[in-house]
Amino acid sequence: MNLSHRLKLIPIFSIMLCAVSVDLASAQQLENNVPAGNQLSKDLGLADPATEINITLHFKLNDKAAFDKAVDELYDPPSPTFHKWMTDDDLRKYAPPERQRRIVRRELQKHGLTILETDKYGFTVRARGTIANVESAFDTEIHQFEYNGKVYRANVRNARLTGEAGHYVYTVAGLESHDAQPQVLQAPNAIAVPLTEHAQSSGFPPYTTTDCLTPPASYTLKGQTALPKAVYTGTGLNQNYICDYLPNQLWTALGLDQVYAAGYNGAGQSVVLIEAYGYAEVQQDANAFNEMAGLPQFNSANFKVVWPEGKPNQQKGVLLNADLETALDVQWAHTIAPGARIVVVESKGLDDEDMQYVISYATQHNLGNSFSNSYVVNFDFEAGPLEQTSWDDTLEVATAKGISVNFAAGDFGDYGYPNPGAANLPAIVPHATSVGGTSILNDVYNPGSTITTAWGDTVVVLESGGVVEDPPSPYGFIWGGGGGESVFWPKPSWQKSLPGTGRQSPDVSALADPFTGVPIVLTRNSKQSIEFRLGGSSLATPIFSGFWALANQRAGHPLGQAARKIAALPPGVMQDVLPTTDSTPDNLTGEITDQSGTKKYSASELFRGLLDGNRGFTSAFGEIYLGSLDYAAYGFGLDTSFTVGPGWDSATGFGTPYGLAFINGVTAHE
Repeated sequence: MNLSHRLKLIPIFSIMLCAVSVDLASAQQLENNVPAGNQLSKDLGLADPATEINITLHFKLNDKAAFDKAVDELYDPPSPTFHKWMTDDDLRKYAPPERQRRIVRRELQKHGLTILETDKYGFTVRARGTIANVESAFDTEIHQFEYNGKVYRANVRNARLTGEAGHYVYTVAGLESHDAQPQVLQAPNAIAVPLTEHAQSSGFPPYTTTDCLTPPASYTLKGQTALPKAVYTGTGLNQNYICDYLPNQLWTALGLDQVYAAGYNGAGQSVVLIEAYGYAEVQQDANAFNEMAGLPQFNSANFKVVWPEGKPNQQKGVLLNADLETALDVQWAHTIAPGARIVVVESKGLDDEDMQYVISYATQHNLGNSFSNSYVVNFDFEAGPLEQTSWDDTLEVATAKGISVNFAAGDFGDYGYPNPGAANLPAIVPHATSVGGTSILNDVYNPGSTITTAWGDTVVVLESGGVVEDPPSPYGFIWGGGGGESVFWPKPSWQKSLPGTGRQSPDVSALADPFTGVPIVLTRNSKQSIEFRLGGSSLATPIFSGFWALANQRAGHPLGQAARKIAALPPGVMQDVLPTTDSTPDNLTGEITDQSGTKKYSASELFRGLLDGNRGFTSAFGEIYLGSLDYAAYGFGLDTSFTVGPGWDSATGFGTPYGLAFINGVTAHE
């Protein structure tokens, strides 16, 4: 059997370590702004000079150090400005003089760029022009690059706005440009049920279950030959039902029943979903889902779609799975905070500059205080100083206004790289909140109880093509929560107790595993269906963003960036995700008999070479399709090199939110 892509990628990192050396001070200086990731990528040559692009310039502020300090003091309880969020007028005090901004605008126009907009605080200016215009304005050259099958553009020599104007620009978004990727996943062999075949009023179809695991049993594999043969004993995957959490079941698993009973459902709050393209049937699909779930219907009072750049090409979004992402975000943010208003802010593209712009738009227009963004742009180690700092500058303004912008940490663990791992942008920047993933499994010995593990799904093939694998064959890591330590951003003060020297990700986690996933309603090609087994950090992010809206309601005011608040919490507020043990009778063990005799395999030995330092995990016997119906051992909680332990850990951050313990804990002393 072939090992997973995770194992194949390991040699790449040894090259990366030699090629990438990012001085942490460059986060402030930006003197060398050629992306280090260019050295890892294939240079495809000059970008088409006639291609039109948008760029956003961030001005050098009037005393940036004072602004940074003032933002930090908003989150420092002893400070007299604690949680006294900045107003528009407060922000304008840090804007550079209008004379400097005018010089920058004129310089851009001199090179043929059109000024699109200046933000309301005087922090940024957005412009549009051809790549040739931009190269002229910034005295640089822009190439296309390919890395890991993805094409992006970047400057190949230092970029600086020409003339006096160059002294007044701090950073730029859009010179280096990666397309953001939705982090939504669907488990293999998931089914879709046409809604016409299912009466909405009867609720969801009856063939879903939260009993993903079945009690321990013995499984005999004989294959098509006398030997080898194998007997495996332990927990199994439930093959008779679709393993999915319906809304009321997830409420119970997350302790939300008690939160709603206490009067907190998100009323008076808005959850802002940052999306790309969107799709036309989003409200129609959500209301079909709401009817089955018993949730409030969407109307003009509690649901709104905003197009900051004009109506996007929604059909293009369907081709890129942006409709799947939007449906998941809308339906499950509403599930967690059913009393909150849902505001969908849709960009015209996946370009990271587009994403930054719509976040800035939502910030300027005060659309809400809990933002959810389920997209990943690129690896932290790929991004150059311009891209990194433009993201953080955008989010720092939101942080100053008491907004938490929550990002998906990613869906593929450490991508095969050793520590510090492959942290994802923008979740890794200091003013973001990074949301990782968990699996929620049923406890086969205590019906009605659940076990939360880190999200990391790993497979060992036991029989393939009618032949018993002797020894069992490690297929490898499939997917799991992203994270890692930044090679660009130093560790912020509020993470001082954490290991390493760089900003750590994730900060918090929630349900993400598609094998223990959720359903949605989705319309494609004019056909409305219930889609099952959805997950990814795309699910975890709206779940957490809904929780944060509940906490804001309980506090009676915005709590601001969640990552900082969570890092300061005492033990017991977060539900700490701890490792399950590989020595319980639940976990799969086996013995294989061949011509040489019988060999026994412990739970750990079955997953040899795939543990990456982890010892705690849950495993189960189940079917797998590899061109035919085969059998495998599934390991849950093996998130590559990210390990689970007490307190903060690289797999789940500080843990997961649960019930009133979380809601009351984050609002204590407010």
